[in-house]
Amino acid sequence: MNISETTQEVLAIFGETEINNKALTLLNATDFKYLKDLKLNFNSTLTSEHLSEKECGLLGLSIAANNQNAILIEFYKNYSLKFEATADEIAEAVSCASLLASNNVFYRFRHFTQKEKYTQIPARIRMQLMMKPVGTKEFFELMSLAISAVNGCEMCVNAHEDSLIKLNTKEERIFDAVRIASIVTATGVIIY
Repeated sequence: MNISETTQEVLAIFGETEINNKALTLLNATDFKYLKDLKLNFNSTLTSEHLSEKECGLLGLSIAANNQNAILIEFYKNYSLKFEATADEIAEAVSCASLLASNNVFYRFRHFTQKEKYTQIPARIRMQLMMKPVGTKEFFELMSLAISAVNGCEMCVNAHEDSLIKLNTKEERIFDAVRIASIVTATGVIIY
């Protein structure tokens, strides 16, 4: 198969040389213009005026783990390490994705049913990680918000955004975290 120059550039970002999925094969067939947007959008997840490079990497890692994307998990793990993320911070980003997967399902159920009875029954989901994060409480809330936005849990998005505002987080920082989450998710549709 002939690999277009744009496809080669996209693959190179992730240390790949071969197309290994149908979605990218379809875009490569015509060197479809979206690949240029994808490349530019993805590169915009690596820096921010409101987040450090390490935070961008850890946010990307948490979203990639949430979306179970092995290529993006490896990419963001390495990117985070390049900016001095610790093994514990890497583990926390992945753990946050797992914890929020359960919370988002549980709290979406409560929200969708809107039955008072379900709000009175204990969740029985252990959340020590959320109570005592490795990094700052503010950054853990930021990852939690981004994952909740990807998973579509309105109740969790509102709760984490409220917590962040109470922690004096700037709205631009919150917005950037969700922007990064959306782009990581979009990239995972093509790169997997």
